This record gives sequence, structure tokens and C-alpha cells, in this order.
Amino acid sequence: MISGWIKAVRKRMGHLGVLSAFLVPMAVATPAAAERIDLDAGWTFWLAKDAPADPAWLKSDPAKVESVSVPHSWPLTRGANSEGVGWYARTLVVPEAIVGKHLELHFDAVFYAARVWVNGTLVGTHEGGHTAFDLDVSKVLKPGANRIVVAVDDRPGFVTIPGYAMRLAGSGNVWYDWWHSGGITRDVSLRIAEGGLIRRQRIRQVLKADSANVTSGIAIENVDATPHTYSLTSVAIDPDGREVAHSEKSVTVAASSAATPDAALTIAKPQLWQIGAGKLYRIVAELRDEKGVVLDRREDTVGLRTLALRDRKLYVNGVAVRLTGVTRHEDSPWEGAAETRGTILHDMRDLNALHVTLTRPVHYPQPQSVFDAADRAGMLLVPEIPIWQMTAAQLGDPRLLVRAKTMMAEMIAESGNHPSVLAWSVMNESEAATPQGLAFVKAMKAHINAIDPGRFVTFADSQIAERAVRVPALVEADFVMANAYFGTWSGAADKVGPWLDAFDKAYPDRMLVISEFGWPGPFSHDSASADVARTENLKDQLAAFGTRPWVGGAIFWSYADYRSNKNLFAGMADGYVDHGLVDADRQRRPSYFAWEAANRDVSAKVDLTMAGETPTGFTATVMGAAKAALPSYPLVGARLHWRAIGGDRVVLGEGEQALPVIAPGGTATVSAAWTGRLTPVTVTVDILTAEGARAGGVVREYEPFKAGSAVYPPDPAQLPKDPK
Repeated sequence: MISGWIKAVRKRMGHLGVLSAFLVPMAVATPAAAERIDLDAGWTFWLAKDAPADPAWLKSDPAKVESVSVPHSWPLTRGANSEGVGWYARTLVVPEAIVGKHLELHFDAVFYAARVWVNGTLVGTHEGGHTAFDLDVSKVLKPGANRIVVAVDDRPGFVTIPGYAMRLAGSGNVWYDWWHSGGITRDVSLRIAEGGLIRRQRIRQVLKADSANVTSGIAIENVDATPHTYSLTSVAIDPDGREVAHSEKSVTVAASSAATPDAALTIAKPQLWQIGAGKLYRIVAELRDEKGVVLDRREDTVGLRTLALRDRKLYVNGVAVRLTGVTRHEDSPWEGAAETRGTILHDMRDLNALHVTLTRPVHYPQPQSVFDAADRAGMLLVPEIPIWQMTAAQLGDPRLLVRAKTMMAEMIAESGNHPSVLAWSVMNESEAATPQGLAFVKAMKAHINAIDPGRFVTFADSQIAERAVRVPALVEADFVMANAYFGTWSGAADKVGPWLDAFDKAYPDRMLVISEFGWPGPFSHDSASADVARTENLKDQLAAFGTRPWVGGAIFWSYADYRSNKNLFAGMADGYVDHGLVDADRQRRPSYFAWEAANRDVSAKVDLTMAGETPTGFTATVMGAAKAALPSYPLVGARLHWRAIGGDRVVLGEGEQALPVIAPGGTATVSAAWTGRLTPVTVTVDILTAEGARAGGVVREYEPFKAGSAVYPPDPAQLPKDPK
């Protein structure tokens, strides 16, 4: 097998310095399943800005290059504060054993426009800085050393996505509201295939009373010059690791052609994906040739659930829910936009600790690690493409529409199987209330409905918060998303109530999601006073949103401060926007704890069991959120963990118990006991979600009664004599 040879050769050869050479076996006896080989290490980088390309760069590096690994974003290195064209190069050593096989370079993302050469030959281009692309390099890779060169242009334009924020032209700054992070910002790999490969799965589902019908459209490519009749196997593996459905079929594909056969799987008694409890099935497809040799294997996860909008409410698995969350930019001081999985998982786990159940992962297609984490946590997302603050002229430009359709299709192809995706968003804070805006929204909705039928379509609008009137483009959306900054940009904080009333009259048939609200730092004197205002604002605004049952969700801006060249404190032209519950270094502000407390879906109280003055146990009552509160959703898969500690720090008892499903307005009780002794006792009860985040809890302390007294015994002479 290829993989075994790779491991053996790597162990023998180690690293080859700046070449960071890729090594494969010199001979392969039989075809093997397609391999994907990491090419993140061993790159060089230099910044040309707007200087013309030197043809010599396709053959060798210029002087004074920088050695880097990808993901890489040049604003954090020698390209700080510079836009233009950055160049990357690396050497790839290929033995004759794989020459003639199907070879592809895979880029998870390059921001923004990429041109790729192999051995001086242009093998492909790609525009769009947040979606993956593949380039066939089978005919240009040769035995021995091969030079790969990538030119990356991060400059925005009138119809790039993201592009000029022409609505802000009067400010003198039409850059978008996050940092310009050019580079190869996500992973790079080499794919080796023989005979055929599986490009992707498109998984659809229909839930019934006691079963789920899952259909996977499996995109197969015959990469040979002769036809093949393949054996295609599909299995479903449940959240407990058991195979629960199986499908096999033969598929004939002509030479150098593709097919997308459907595999049908029926799953009995499915475990449902729920808010806060992401039960996941694995759908595994395997492609074999006529001799039974495995050519490729692909695994995707899916959550079995239903999503519906009716009566201006969101229903998950038939239950009405109201959800809250915070946004998060792909940005940190240590990685910029070139985030690694560790940073993503840290932030997503913190969002889970903040009880996030709905968010817009702003403002662009996200890495798969974000979707995977949201899937596991039972968190709904509204991903979008980065059309931000664009004018009617831009929205009406056919070049923009072509780019938008392409980017949306690439995002759906890559991320459409994730159960966390609630809807696709087609733009943010652009001129929707124009004929061009309406035409753009209609075209994008039709495009999405054709390639991802059944998924909701929407966009975020800020003008609706300034004037709540019926806008045709917003009526096209399946639900309305409003960026409503009452207290700052949208008007006085106390105007939120009248605005909600006006919205209700203008859109009596639409659910509203507050897609952004919060407190930007520059509206206060400094960061400390901004967070005081932020804390008060989030409490007051959440309370107002909560009184309107047709507000299905509210999303706070934002989780962390992010780098930008606008919305900074006065006198700054580059820095981190003071807008987060945590700062850029993920240090928690007081508003973090205020948000966490305000968004708990569960609470608890503890009553001690007493033997005289000695505690011997407790009964905990766990209470779901009030019916129709914001947030409110069934608590599924949670458990109660408790610990009782004596005054001498000795553990008197500890345990954990699974909780039943607790619906909004519902309760559950748990009792426990220990061997009592007269001592102060602290009982800590934590309600943990299916992912292990603390959903709520309580601490109950007990002190035995003790009263102070001086020593004053009676005088025996004053006591009556005991009669004999």
C-alpha cells in the first residue's frame, strides 16, 4: 500500500531541509485507496506587492525569501500592513512509481486570487479566498524534483468578494471591516488516485416516525483512459459505532468521465441530532474496481433532524425553539486568518461554554473544523459569502453575480452535509432595498434552491433597523436577519421596543433573527467603560428581544476583538476592534460572564436531606428555561454531576447521573446520599451538556449551628440539697 511505503520512507529519510521533500515508494505492486499527503511544510515566501512578476521566479527563488509553513498569512510576517501579490514556492520530489497516476494539488483556501504553476506550467487559477479547489497535475509532475509556485493577490476590487465597501465611500475607507489577510491560509495536500476516485457525497434525508431514509449522491470520477464497472458500497454507522444500514451497487463509468449514483440507506429508530446534543452518523462510501481492490473511500458525518419554519417560529424536530449566540471572526494575533485546528477548537469550545446555539460564522465560508465542532455541539449556523456594504451598482453588476454563485456553490459542495447549517446567507449590510438588490437576492435564492433544495436562504440587513418598512428583498428571505445596534449605530437603546413593534406590523409573516447587536468600543471613553456599557446593553437588548415570541434568535457581536482598520478608538488606523466578550488574546471580560449567565437554558436548586443537624444527602431540582423564553430549547443528553465536601476538605460523596429530556418549563429531580457527620458541607451541582460544557448549576453551603458562650458554672452552694 502507498501509505505503508510513505511511512517507512519518511522514517528512513527524515526531513530534507528547505526542500521539505515529499517521498513515495519506488514501486507499488497493486493499486491502493486514494492517498492525501500533507504539503503544509517547506514553503518559501516573498512579497512582491504590485511589482511585475519575474519569469525567473518560476525556476528559482529570489534573494531574501522567508521560510514558512502553511497555513500562512503574510500580514503576520514580512508582509505586515502590505497588500498586493505574495509568492510561495516549494519543491516536491516525486518517484517514478506514481508518475502516470492521477495526481491533484488540493488547496483548502488561498486568499484571495491564486495562480499555480508546476515546473513553469500554469496549471490553474482560483478566485475566492475561503473555499477549496483542486488542480490536476498528473501530466506536469515528473520523476524527481518538481517546483510548485503559487502567486496570491489579496487586493479587493469593485466586484471581488469581499470587495470595495462602496456604501462607505464617503468615509474615505472602502476596505471591508476585517483585516486583509493574504496568503495560503489553509492546508495544502497532494492527492494520489488510481482507477477512480470519490469526489464528494451529497447527503439528503427524510425522517419518518420510526426510521430515516438517507440518500447519498456519490460523485465518482473515472480517472483512467478506459471504462470501469465499479462496485460501490455505502454504510451508515450510528453514534455508538454500529453499522446500521448497508447498500451495494455496480456503476459503469466511461473513460475519463464522471457519474453521481445514489446510494439509499434506511436507518431504523434513528438517534436525532438535537440543539445542544449533536448525535452524528457516519456515511461511508467505498469504491472498488473489477478485481475488488479499494480505489477510494470517503466518510461524511450527518445529523438526522428536521428544521421547519411556521407561525414565525423555528422548529427543530417538531419542537419550537428560540436560540442565541455570538459571532466569531477567523482571526487571532498569533495566526491571523491562517487559523489552525487548535485555535478553532479552543474558540468553539468557549462558544459552547457560552451556551451558543445559533451563530453566523462571519462573514465568509469557514474551515471544516468550525462546521465539525458545531455539528458535535448541536449548534446551528448561518454561513455566508463576504458581500459586505455593497451598493446597488455592485449588486447589479453581472460579474459580481457570477462570482457570488460560484463561491456559494463551492461552499455548499464542501459544507452542505453538515447538520449545523440552518441557512445560507447571500450578503451582509448591502443595498437590498433597491431593484438591483432585489434582483440579486432572487437570483441567489434560485441558485441555492437548485443546488441545495430545502435549505433556507436569507441575508443580514442593517437598513431595516433604521426604518422598519417592508422591503421586497427581505420578503424573499425565508426569515429576516437584522443587524440592530440600539444604543449605538441604530439609535437610542430605548428605541428597540418601538422598532420591534414596527417590524411586527411590516413583517407579520416573517420570523426575525437579530443577526448582530452589541456595543462597539469607540462609543465609550476606553475599553473598560466600553465593557460596562456592553454588559448593560446585552442584558437590556436580550430582555427586549425576549418579549417578542417571533424573534427566533439573537446573535451578539462578537466573541473576540478582531483586527481591522475601521471602528477603532480615535487616533488608530490599525488595531483590534474593541467589540468582544473576550479580547484578541481570548482574555475574558466581565461581559463574558454576563452573557453566560443570561443565556443559560437551565437552572437548579438544592434541598439538603438532614438527620438532625447533620446533612446526609440532597435533592436537586433541575429546571428548564421558561416556556418561549429567549433562549429556550429542550435540554437533551445532559447529566448532573455532584460533589459534597466537608469543612475539613474531605470528600463526603460524589456522583453523576443522566438527566431525562427537560423541555422548556419542565423539571427533573436527582437525589443522592452520603454517610453524614457533623461538619460544614459544600454541595456543588453542575449540569453538563452532552459535549461536557457546563449548562448551569448551583452551590449549596451548610454550617452547623454554633453559638458563642462564656464559661460560668453554677455555685454548688446555691443549688438545692438533694433530699436523702
